[in-house]
Amino acid sequence: MTKHLNSILEGDALKKLKELPDQSVNMCMTSPPYWALRDYGVKGQLGLEPTFDEYINKLCNIFDEVKRVLRDDGTCWVNLGDTYFGSGKCAGVDNTPRTIKGKLPDKTLTMIPMRFAIEMVNRGWILRNTLIWHKPNCMPSSAKDRFTVDFEYIFFFSKKKKYYFKTQYEKGIIPAGTLGAKGSK
Repeated sequence: MTKHLNSILEGDALKKLKELPDQSVNMCMTSPPYWALRDYGVKGQLGLEPTFDEYINKLCNIFDEVKRVLRDDGTCWVNLGDTYFGSGKCAGVDNTPRTIKGKLPDKTLTMIPMRFAIEMVNRGWILRNTLIWHKPNCMPSSAKDRFTVDFEYIFFFSKKKKYYFKTQYEKGIIPAGTLGAKGSK
């Protein structure tokens, strides 16, 4: 068994996870490739599946392995963005039409983050929070018929009811519920 204390493992996520022993990881924090948005030029890469159902299944299969290697008191944090259906980006790569149960209308937000979170819970994960990562300096959208998306979701999962958690606040951030507290104006 190779010890990987504070190291970066490069390679196919599923293959690398299978090399790790059970309950050997304290925390997983990741931002996997989003569905149908980018071609990284790697054969079999995650994110170019022809359907979002296939993408969600493939992604959650990876997190099944994360769950195996995660300690019982460990946590898993996943940053995941969404995709508009029919945007003509990378899904299918060969430009074949995407086949989805009851095909979605073009321009529809596909709800990938929510579908992912639901499938993770279906596979036994405990969804503790859905956080919003607000991006105040994001690139303005070129779309003229909707608002710019200036946030992404971060899902906070645990595999057991009890896990390691320590609240930490960034300097200058006001924790929710403290506005109007004694001493404030």
